Amino acid sequence: MVLLDLVGGVALLLWGLHMVQSGVMRAYGAELRRFLSQALRNRFRAFAFGLVVTALLQSSTATALMTTSFTADGVVTLACALAIMLGANVGTTLIVQVLSFDVSAVSPVLLLAGLIAFKNSTRTRVRDLGRVSIGLGLMLLSLHILLGTLAPAENAPGVRALLAAVTNEPILCVLLGTIFAWAAHSSVAVVVLTMSLAYSSFVTPAAAIALVLGANLGSAINPVFAAGGSRDPMAQRLPLGNLLNRLVGCALVLPFLHPIAGLMDAIDVNPARQAADFHTAFNLALAALFILPLNRLAALLIRLMPERRKATDPSTPLYLDASALATPTIALTCAAREVMHMGDIVEAMLRQTMTAFLTDDRRLVSEIERMDNSVDRLHEAIKLYVTEITRESLDGQNGQRAMEIIAFSINLEHIGDIIDKNLMELAGKKIKNRLKFSEEGAADIGALHQRVVDSLKLALGVFMSGEVAIARQLLREKVQIREVERAAAEAHFARLREGRPESIETSSLHIDVLRDLKRIHSHICSVAYPVLEAAGELQSSRLKEAARRRRARPAQSSEQPQ
Repeated sequence: MVLLDLVGGVALLLWGLHMVQSGVMRAYGAELRRFLSQALRNRFRAFAFGLVVTALLQSSTATALMTTSFTADGVVTLACALAIMLGANVGTTLIVQVLSFDVSAVSPVLLLAGLIAFKNSTRTRVRDLGRVSIGLGLMLLSLHILLGTLAPAENAPGVRALLAAVTNEPILCVLLGTIFAWAAHSSVAVVVLTMSLAYSSFVTPAAAIALVLGANLGSAINPVFAAGGSRDPMAQRLPLGNLLNRLVGCALVLPFLHPIAGLMDAIDVNPARQAADFHTAFNLALAALFILPLNRLAALLIRLMPERRKATDPSTPLYLDASALATPTIALTCAAREVMHMGDIVEAMLRQTMTAFLTDDRRLVSEIERMDNSVDRLHEAIKLYVTEITRESLDGQNGQRAMEIIAFSINLEHIGDIIDKNLMELAGKKIKNRLKFSEEGAADIGALHQRVVDSLKLALGVFMSGEVAIARQLLREKVQIREVERAAAEAHFARLREGRPESIETSSLHIDVLRDLKRIHSHICSVAYPVLEAAGELQSSRLKEAARRRRARPAQSSEQPQ
């Protein structure tokens, strides 16, 4: 029962910590990212920024992941990023300092205040702060549970013998602390558990310090594993550098566990406070030790993990040759080829959209979002390149082609935005709520989707060849798409009238997908109009023609005999 209560207390602590982190990220996540990204040039400022952000998040792992993304993108230098992590390691000790005091009476107040804010407020940020308050209350409650659980077992000889056998080996203690912190993704939870064990005299002061060392080491391992999946050396350097800092600190402290334990005992006789104070002192000492030689450490990491030659970044223009700008005809051909490159990415996004809806694959949704970023960057590059071409006066044909290139690039970029901002948001909603289209509904959407994909291939052909016949075919398809979309919507409403559960659950989702696919097709068809206009095959405005017919009718009727 003691072990079960202990596991339950630790689980409650982890859940409270998760609520604090998620609440702060929801309320101030964007501001924190912006705040963190400003730590650009000064390592001492970077240290302070990392400390503040992590004190709010109470997760050095979360700070490490954010900072790693900044480093990989080149927003923050590696040395400053390492300084941010030194501050983050200190910031995560602050909640431990608070928990080391007897603040259990505050727990009900935090829980009540958080519950009122979460349940009664209509403002999102207030609800998120209520979540934070509940999380803090649960953390304090879990500490109270841990201390209450361990107190009856204090005199159990079997438990004491087991812990004594384990904690008499400092290296084994470090290893246990590392494994627990790695498994829990939190050094705070392991340090708080260590405080509880030390307060109940289950572990010696030296063993408590060894467990705290392991907790610091284990929390640095998670970002290394997270970055390992990217296979990008720029993303791997920061987590590895932070882990090296911790390893050096552990190696320096481990031989002096007993003298350090004696020193902590002289400072404060409370064993729980000793563990908390050592946790803070260790990270402050590491910061003081490494803050100055960070440039050398960064250079070492870069030497150990040099940047690999990137294969083909889809957002990198392939055909925008600057040397061709002197010859507008060749430069416009280069721009047109780049638009085709952009079109290939948009086509891949469109094809994978249906797969994302049918398989509920979150990773595919994220991949499509990244592809849209590539489309946006290519669109910007094409626009700037064509603008550079048009700085010199162009003849009529080249000027018209330049406008066609810009127009089709804009339409492709709009298609990418519809896929990313609308369809992928709908896919995410479908995945989150575990919704499922009816078989007939999925078939209708799939049929419309396939016709849109086929039309995109036609549009790319029209753009490159200027074939009037293909342009006519594309506009004929527009009429048919309208009919297919209408028929699919009517079939869906028929299923609603029948009371089909899947159709009722996915009704708004179904109609929105049909609407967005139709919008995409409208952007696709825009490429046909310049070709047909140049061939003289476009009618004048229907509104003007109708107005002329209305004006003609009274005149004709007045000429008829009375």
